[in-house]
This record gives sequence, structure tokens and C-alpha cells, in this order.
Amino acid sequence: MSDVHDTQHSGDRRRARITRRGRLFLTGGAVLVVGIVLLLVLLPGDERTGRAEKLTLPEGRRASQAYTAIDKALQVAPGTTEKAAKRAATARNPAKRLRLPAEAKGNPEGYLYPATYPVEDDTTPKSLLSFMVNTARQKYAADGLPPTARPGGLSAYETVVVASVVQAEADTPRDMGKVARVVRNRLAKGMPLQMDSTLNYALGRSSLHTSHADTRTDSPYNTYRHKGLPPTPIGNPGQDATRAAISPPKGDWLYFVTVRPGDTRFTADYEEHRRNVQEFNEAQKKGSG
Repeated sequence: MSDVHDTQHSGDRRRARITRRGRLFLTGGAVLVVGIVLLLVLLPGDERTGRAEKLTLPEGRRASQAYTAIDKALQVAPGTTEKAAKRAATARNPAKRLRLPAEAKGNPEGYLYPATYPVEDDTTPKSLLSFMVNTARQKYAADGLPPTARPGGLSAYETVVVASVVQAEADTPRDMGKVARVVRNRLAKGMPLQMDSTLNYALGRSSLHTSHADTRTDSPYNTYRHKGLPPTPIGNPGQDATRAAISPPKGDWLYFVTVRPGDTRFTADYEEHRRNVQEFNEAQKKGSG
């Protein structure tokens, strides 16, 4: 399924995991990997200073990618923005910190809102990070993100975590609500999420083949080993993913797999999910034949 649910092939001891990005992983077998294109846009800037005039951060990028983009936009040494974020996280003066939820513990992941930001002569890494975080707070509030936990529900911060997973897992914006519901349903049943996207985050990768050994990675972001949500967001979600996480549609879905681009199958029936996985396998064979 989306999340990379393990299935057992009859007469075959290999274990296959399917992700929504159309990757088929077989331990002891063939591996098909579709790479993920990462795009950080620096618009034409000031020829005198070398700075970009604007920085666009697309949806779903990680904090580490945002740091790199800010360094390039401001023409500062690599690692400068990351250091600024760490200084803000440990600052004794609250005015020097980023306006993050207490649960974030100073980590801005999930709160560097995807948007286009102006770059002025006096823009610094800290001021740009603050702009992104303040934008996230405003956008999340406008979308209806509750400031505190709902009775029996998720806190605002946990909802952003869900939104980041939805952003990484959904094949299309129209699938995001159902993906969010799958996450909620699996949490409610005490099932591990088993999301490939969280494992990628743990391993510091964006495109990889997931082996059985990978699923044993000792990390709180490994949602194969650990039940519940990962400890932080795994990227910075956009509005569609956020709204899906806040108000997912009703449904009993527990599994999903993208059989073909634009064709994601959601189900609560494991055997139906296995049939969908088999259809995916056959489509992949025809495509590679």
C-alpha cells in the first residue's frame, strides 16, 4: 500500500512492499525505483549582490532542503541557515526564538511554509526562517487548525505531522483526504503506519529501494518498528495536505496502492489490497517488457 504494506506472495518467500510512488521492492528479487525530482526555485536576482530577489519553497520539502535554498538565495556559506535555526532553538531570550509550538522543541520542520518569499538587502537567514514560520501559523489557523488538542483527537502539532505524511504519500491532491483517513484509521486501531516516507526521512533519503533490513532501522521515524506518529513532521506540507489532515473524509480504508499514475486504490480489505498489488505488479511487467 501507499504506505508500503508487506504482502506475501504465494509460493514465494520474498516480501514485497508497494509505495504510492510506484516503487516495487523485493528482498532477494528485482528492484524498480522511480526517483523523486526535488525542485527549489531561485528567481533571477540582484547582479550586484548575487542574491535572488525571491525564493520559492515548493510543497513537501524538508527543513534541510529549505536551509540549503536559503543559503543559496542569500549567498551565504553552506550551513549558515541551519546554524541560525539551531541558535534560535536554544536562545534564552524568547524574542530570538522562532514562534513554534512547544511540541516542536525548536525544530521548524513542518512550519517552513511552502510559498514564494521576497529577498531584500537586509534579509538574513533568521528573518527568512521567521517569515516562513509566521506564514505557516497564519495559514494553518486560516485552514482551521485547532490551537489545542480536540477531545479524543490530535493536537495542532500532531495534525501537521499527519499533513506532512499525507503530502509525501498522496499521488494526487484528490487522494490526500483518503490518505489522511488511512493514517487516522491505522492510529485508531493501534496499527503501525508502515509509511515508506517516514523511513526515507529516517535514512535521510528522498528516493530509495526499501529492503527488509531498512525496515529494521533503529529510528523513531521508522513506522514499521514504532506505532503511532513520527516525532516530528517529515516535511513542510501545503494547503491541500493540511486541509486533508484537519478534516479527512469518512471511510474505513486501511490500505492503498497506486496501481498506475492517477489510479490509487483504497480499501479496508487486505485480500482486495493484495489483488490491487498484484495488478500493480502486472502493470509494471507490461511497462518494462
